Amino acid sequence: MPNAFNFSASPFDCLTQVEQRLVQDNIDVAYFPKGEVILDVGAAPTHLFVIIKGHVTQFDGAEIVTVYGPDDCFDGRALVAGKSSSRFVAAEEVVAYELARQTVKDLIAANATFGALLFSDLGQKLSALGERRHQNELIALNTARVDQAFLRPVQVVDAETDIVSVVRVFHDKKTSNVLVRDSRSDPPRLGIFTATALHKAVLRGTPLDQLPVGLLANYQLITVQAGDQVGDALALMLRHAIHRVVVMDGDAVRGVLESLDVFAFLSNHSHLIGMQIDAAHTLDELADAAGRITPMIARMVRSGTRVPLVATMVRDLNARLFARTWALIAPPELAAASCLFVMGSEGRGEQLLKTDQDNGLVWRDDYAPPDDLQAICDRFSAALASFGYPECPGRIMVNNPAWRMSASDFARTARRWLLMPDADGLMNLAIFLDAHAVAGDARLLDGVREGLMALATDNDATLARFAAAIDAFGSSDGWWNRVLELAGADAERRMNLKKEGIFPLVHGVRSLALAHRLRPQSTADRIQALQAAGELSAQTARELTESLGVFMDVRLQAGLAELDKGRPVSGAVDVHELSSADRDLLKDALGVVRRFKTQLRHRFKLSAL
Repeated sequence: MPNAFNFSASPFDCLTQVEQRLVQDNIDVAYFPKGEVILDVGAAPTHLFVIIKGHVTQFDGAEIVTVYGPDDCFDGRALVAGKSSSRFVAAEEVVAYELARQTVKDLIAANATFGALLFSDLGQKLSALGERRHQNELIALNTARVDQAFLRPVQVVDAETDIVSVVRVFHDKKTSNVLVRDSRSDPPRLGIFTATALHKAVLRGTPLDQLPVGLLANYQLITVQAGDQVGDALALMLRHAIHRVVVMDGDAVRGVLESLDVFAFLSNHSHLIGMQIDAAHTLDELADAAGRITPMIARMVRSGTRVPLVATMVRDLNARLFARTWALIAPPELAAASCLFVMGSEGRGEQLLKTDQDNGLVWRDDYAPPDDLQAICDRFSAALASFGYPECPGRIMVNNPAWRMSASDFARTARRWLLMPDADGLMNLAIFLDAHAVAGDARLLDGVREGLMALATDNDATLARFAAAIDAFGSSDGWWNRVLELAGADAERRMNLKKEGIFPLVHGVRSLALAHRLRPQSTADRIQALQAAGELSAQTARELTESLGVFMDVRLQAGLAELDKGRPVSGAVDVHELSSADRDLLKDALGVVRRFKTQLRHRFKLSAL
């Protein structure tokens, strides 16, 4: 029997050694020439096929459902059901393992995760994979280094400094501790003075402006090295019943690590970045905070945090970052009389890694913007670009006068997009429907949106033209066809997941929401509202939500991999670099989008356009 079976491929990577031996003892190798029907509709399968070489196409009637390649397996669902509902054809010469049906049933009975990954629906597969990722979470966290956590800058004072002056440092630097350097001791020593010790200073009765901080400093410093593990630092704090340790890089002080920072790091670190944003007084300080967001995302993903939760936190941090940037740049009168908003994936709360700016500005009708408004908006857009958010190639930004205007002018513009649509107007409308306020008077944006929803038309032709954009980038089915052509190392293997999966799903949901005058901005909330309105079945709603999560996860992993290699984030995904489990999930999710597009074409009568 073959010994080279790839047990690192899903779903076989969850098997125990005993279960792996069962597989090895019950597999054979089969050959199928190009064009041969390996499994036909209605046939009762006797084996599970695991491809060694070649590609197999799955058909539903004349339509291609998906394509299977090396390490992929099929058809687990047919084995359980007793007959196949699809036709599987060798698209080229195929060599595959055949695993006997009874062996598969024995593995399913012994290993629930194997069964879920083999033949369950998308939701059950995600649940099974989530459990496996959770098991690795503590391992990932325990191997994190101290210098990957948030280190607070050190404030050093001389031992002769009086307590009143130290309190001023506490206030000015927003800290609760200082390091105390005693240069008169032999040898010189370094200690720490905290807010807790301040209480002792008050109780001494000595005037605080006459009391040297060195008398109350603790010179028994508890330190860790920057390369130590975060878990060890936390254990050290617990052992000594302290709330902070001093982080050293050799003999040099690197910073202070507080217990709050450790717990934040082990959870998500987002609230510390938020605190840093809120406390920033300069654009440079905001740039430092912005630079911490992507490492936070990577850390959360690698620790097993679900992508929708990551997206929620990123949306909150980005909103606070944009709001604080606007507050530092815009005059107070402008900030109070206007509403700064974001759009697109940022507005929907589905943005993860930094991408193009999509923002706008609306102000009260009775307010006259300053003469230097263009310069103010240019500075804001440039600041975001310096933080890593590139300018939008389509100029959908506040520094473009077309995306900043009074409430009345914005309302008229939005009505024109809706009632007298052209291609650009419909796309602008789609982008604006996702708008989310981040600074200023949110009622201004709400007013424009409410007026737009009140005019949302029942005209089938207008809604159809709006929904027709789901086919703007072609078909994901065509992309999977091209998988068969990826023979050479230089072949084009990168998939634009936004075009193939994310956009048709998001815009299809957006179109249905517009037809029903629904106000939620996020895709998940719109799906929930559409289900409540009876437009989507519970199963379709669940599948769409799960598929969006798969797309976001796969795209994020690809983006993080590009950053690790020092490359800019392209948004493209090389399917051949995905794990077999992720590739399987991606195929399922694209199948959901394919079925949803069929539903949308029927709902909006797109064939008549």
